[in-house]
Amino acid sequence: MTTSALTNPVPAATAKEIARRRTFAIISHPDAGKTTLTEKLLLYGGAIGLAGSVTSKKEQRSTSSDWMAMEKERGISVSSTVLQFEYNGHCVNLLDTPGHHDFSEDTYRVLSAVDAAVMVIDAGKGIEAQTLKLFEVCRRRGVPIFVFINKMDRPSRPPLELMDELEDVLKLAPAPVNWPLGDGPRFKGVFDRQKGEVNLFERTSHGAFKAPLEVAGIEDDKVREALSDELHETVVQEVEMLDELTEPLDLERVLAGEQMPIYFGSAMNNFGVQNMLESFLEMAPPPAGRVSNEEMIAPNTDSFSGFVFKIQANMNPRHRDRAVFVRIVSGIFERDMQVVDQRTGKKVRLASAQKLFGQDRETLDTAYAGDILALVGNYDFLIGDTLTSDPKVTYNEMPRFTPECFTYILNNDTSNIKRYRAGMEQLMKEGVAQAYQVHNSAQAVPLLGAVGPLQFEVLQARLLSEYQVETRQEPPSWTVVQWFEEKEPQKGRSDRDPPQVLLPSGSVVARDQDGQWVVLLPAKYLVKSLHERNEHLVFRDHAYA
Repeated sequence: MTTSALTNPVPAATAKEIARRRTFAIISHPDAGKTTLTEKLLLYGGAIGLAGSVTSKKEQRSTSSDWMAMEKERGISVSSTVLQFEYNGHCVNLLDTPGHHDFSEDTYRVLSAVDAAVMVIDAGKGIEAQTLKLFEVCRRRGVPIFVFINKMDRPSRPPLELMDELEDVLKLAPAPVNWPLGDGPRFKGVFDRQKGEVNLFERTSHGAFKAPLEVAGIEDDKVREALSDELHETVVQEVEMLDELTEPLDLERVLAGEQMPIYFGSAMNNFGVQNMLESFLEMAPPPAGRVSNEEMIAPNTDSFSGFVFKIQANMNPRHRDRAVFVRIVSGIFERDMQVVDQRTGKKVRLASAQKLFGQDRETLDTAYAGDILALVGNYDFLIGDTLTSDPKVTYNEMPRFTPECFTYILNNDTSNIKRYRAGMEQLMKEGVAQAYQVHNSAQAVPLLGAVGPLQFEVLQARLLSEYQVETRQEPPSWTVVQWFEEKEPQKGRSDRDPPQVLLPSGSVVARDQDGQWVVLLPAKYLVKSLHERNEHLVFRDHAYA
């Protein structure tokens, strides 16, 4: 792989703007406190004055990042959200992601658009299944990981034990940036190992406002008064032990994905959040380039380029609009500029660009490499499209995931057929589910595949709330998919007909949304039989990347 030569770099002022961008995602297992941490980072970033609560009590405010009706009802994130704010001279692009396993495909796409990730760990539970799965995606993409161990204000596992588990499971060298002073009701704050200072916190009402803090040395009288003698002695011993057992924080190793900075705190009560934000922004990388045809396109290249990683319909239901989210990889965006959509080869004028803050928006005239651009309107873009002013640039950043469940979503009322079709077409473009056409089936509606069944529930809920269409699910007997192609293409076979394939009982042939042939099977044990019967075919358990 070669690096772009930067024969035409951007002007110095533009390069300075690019360098101050920080684009990152917050990832976690469900209920680890990811959305709460997002809200508190916005609070400290000055983007909001009063933090919402993620609990579902009606009298409490909903969070800025959870704007969909279903999210507010359930108190969970089911879509990714982009939030931009300024802090300490940095322009921060923060992407809040769904934690639920059923929405991991949306989260994976978001990880293609960021340069770093903050992984939230529940201090009482440690590493959980979805956390590990998301970490592996970050590792494969080379995304540096920063760890925030949350909920220290509740009874927690010993911090040394948590740190050992992180090292054992993630295989990264731990570098605790701060250290907790107790846990649960005894939790009094954190010790900043870099500065040698203790940050003592006071609880605020529901954690809605910035927590007041006092800074003192670990032997200061204020610290000794705040901590019991036993807790003070424990903290001093643990800090001394850390100095002996852990390697010093090394920024090069962090950015290379070999070391993980670790922070302790409580997002709900604002303990340690400001410390983490300031430290993170100092260490997090500026915008990174992306690979196009084995060449690394640098952010400071003067030609504009970016890729679509998310599409969201009806963010403003009154206008029935559609937001296309683009990670800008290189150059500068200017409103009304003309670019090429590499998938279609068409030139498109980018007239309606906006800066988003959850559901709120404002017109955007200029944006830089590292920023997330929201194009609002009837643009005919699809997830994965490359938009560029340089026709030689094409990005292939979007992963495709193998569905783990299937269903038909059918319209309950034929009088709504137009709204049903419009809603399905729009929501499918968002990548909520994958579509399959069963060969020679009388069923006109496509079969839908998804990573988890909650995706289907969201699709139905949105058809009802956004398009006023009631639907029902009819799950088929198929649970497993295999992509296939011929080793030697059969001469004279029409493209409309599948290659010859001997099917196990209950299996069918279908086509995915990209036109690739698949076999749908009712059980996993039949895969071996399928392969043995069809030695003239090549099978895969995943689509093309």
